[in-house]
Amino acid sequence: MPKETFTYTNNEVTVIWKPNICIHSKICWTELREVFDPFVRPWIKMDGSSTEKIIEQVRKCPSGALSYQMNGDTLSPIKAEAATMLSVQISPNGPILIKTACSIIHSDGSEETKNGTTALCRCGASENKPFCDGTHKKIDFKG
Repeated sequence: MPKETFTYTNNEVTVIWKPNICIHSKICWTELREVFDPFVRPWIKMDGSSTEKIIEQVRKCPSGALSYQMNGDTLSPIKAEAATMLSVQISPNGPILIKTACSIIHSDGSEETKNGTTALCRCGASENKPFCDGTHKKIDFKG
């Protein structure tokens, strides 16, 4: 069974990595290769850059698989990028519903702000990706 949490420290900050929730976006290692290098072990080298740059990069992790905690700060919770609580609902046999305003950054780099509830396709068959268009009903999506 794979280990669920790994920690790396430079005596100022500890980086926590949870591989089970990592989506392998590659942002960490394509932007700060001197610290994050998946082709060597250990893959996080805390002496590769300054504490500030490491924290800045960890904050960019889209899945929350990387987080950090300042050493000696036992009262502070582990820090991740999320600034506010986000409500997400997984509809039975339907879309993912984001229940708050959100910013959608498309694969081409364009960005749009959505307010209220946003329905994201979960079945993969929508003609309006990333948004749900109801096709899940036509294809009898189960999930």
